[in-house]
Amino acid sequence: MNGMEIDWNSAWKSARAGHSRIDDSSFWDKRAPAFARHVKETHYERHFLEMMQPDPSWSVLDVGCGAGTLALPLARRIASVTALDFSRVMLDLLQQSCEEEGITNISTIQGSWEDDWERLGIGTYDAVIASRSMVARDLRDAVNKLNRAARKRVIISSLVEDGPHDRRVYEAVGRELSSGPDFIYLYNLLYQMRIFATVDFIVSKEWKSFESIEDAVEGTVWMLKDVTSEELGRLRSYLGRVLVPHSGGWRFPSPKVVRWAFISWERGEF
Repeated sequence: MNGMEIDWNSAWKSARAGHSRIDDSSFWDKRAPAFARHVKETHYERHFLEMMQPDPSWSVLDVGCGAGTLALPLARRIASVTALDFSRVMLDLLQQSCEEEGITNISTIQGSWEDDWERLGIGTYDAVIASRSMVARDLRDAVNKLNRAARKRVIISSLVEDGPHDRRVYEAVGRELSSGPDFIYLYNLLYQMRIFATVDFIVSKEWKSFESIEDAVEGTVWMLKDVTSEELGRLRSYLGRVLVPHSGGWRFPSPKVVRWAFISWERGEF
């Protein structure tokens, strides 16, 4: 079949079926503290910013900002950051970091992909980024929102294959891993929309460290939807067997290789 004959927006919606938690703000509210701690253990933000090459004069909208993985280092390099997220807890953690680090050029807005961005007062910015946050139900609508908000450039990092999901955890509890639609759905839809984006990849080896076995359970169980007590027991037993001592805590004996597609386009090119 000719790829142009496929409705990639509908394909995205179908592939997302069964992955409802990714756009559930209450799920991220609960996960926020552990998420904020563990994302600091990767070099993802350094690679992203090196590829982004932000201009010091820019204003940037960070969609799905989380606890500030990119908003905080960006704020030290550019004029201003507006951080958008649907999790109140994530935004509170970001604001707490701003206070601790004396950062004053970040403003926050609580909202989601499905909200009316005009009503939220989002406005326009030199650049708009959506880093690891493409959880929109309607992908075409999300792309249109990003385009309307950007004056110069749009940058998205999108899932590649398993992304941050660890097959070792799924196999330990006896489940098959289905991570949902990855970057190729997005790229093909952009092509259908006559948006000719460039694609590169951020590749990192992630060593997840934990203070204790229970901390490791908390730091990995988020991957499993509706986990049962039996599965939780298998996970705890597995982690107790395989984790090795490291710097006063524990970590997996080998890193997980994680890839993200870095997709960008200039606003005047389509």
